Amino acid sequence: MLLNALNMIYETNQILCDEPMAHHTSFKIGGNVKILVLPNNVDQILKTIDLCKIYDQPFLVMGNGSNILVDDAGIDALVIKISESMSRVDVVGNEVVAEAGILLSRLSKVVLQHALQGFEFASGIPGTLGGAIFMNAGAYGGEMKDVVKWVEVLTPEGESIHIDREALNFGYRTSKIREKGWIVVKVAIGLEAGDIETIKEITNALTQKRVAKQPLELPSAGSTFKRPPGYFAGQLIEEAGLRGLRHGDAQVSEKHCGFVVNVGNATCKEVMDLIAVVEKVVFDTFGVALEREVRIFGKE
Repeated sequence: MLLNALNMIYETNQILCDEPMAHHTSFKIGGNVKILVLPNNVDQILKTIDLCKIYDQPFLVMGNGSNILVDDAGIDALVIKISESMSRVDVVGNEVVAEAGILLSRLSKVVLQHALQGFEFASGIPGTLGGAIFMNAGAYGGEMKDVVKWVEVLTPEGESIHIDREALNFGYRTSKIREKGWIVVKVAIGLEAGDIETIKEITNALTQKRVAKQPLELPSAGSTFKRPPGYFAGQLIEEAGLRGLRHGDAQVSEKHCGFVVNVGNATCKEVMDLIAVVEKVVFDTFGVALEREVRIFGKE
């Protein structure tokens, strides 16, 4: 039995059974997953992948759940959550090497303590380093591709690979890692020496801008749509007259139309139905096809 085999690898508190995924996503939405594991190291991930092969068990990998919408029926797969138990970080000179589970907010504080600049854009992104690399996260003119030096990944087959930045094929909200379904386990970023007070000022200014413009007070998965070439998704949605549009407890944010937010107890279906309406209206009005940035777990 898979669970018995997992108990040989993990401590009891590292295995969560029949776990509500709403507890593990920033959207606060989603049904249960039969088994969710919280690995402490790469070896546990590799052994879990091996067991999934043996027991013919599909698996999914997640970080902080800040860009995920989970189906109401839950996930019919084992979930490997790479989070704070894999968040060690080392700084040598201007190079920062960190495990994939570290939150960008925490990593930015470490970077600040060492007076390193160039990571300010990432300080308010609510995800893990691994997730940020996976999708080449960015904000306010900066992207992960600008600071990455190399990445260690695991393939779905359990092979470990070291990849330099040039081979990662970073694009807008994508990377070779995403295309291949690789699992990020460690990242090296290269920064520059700077002045702590100046770094603080830049970070604080970006934080104030984010707080003022984004609906951080409500559960969401961040920007719902990618930026269409030549346009801004939020602006198109607003000009289509959809600000505040609500379907059940899912709502187009009144603060920033690029966000769909959970104003109560929204379901995945309510969010998906609302997204479908937004996509149709924007296309019918402007001829622009919106592409989702949020990832769906358990449905597609």
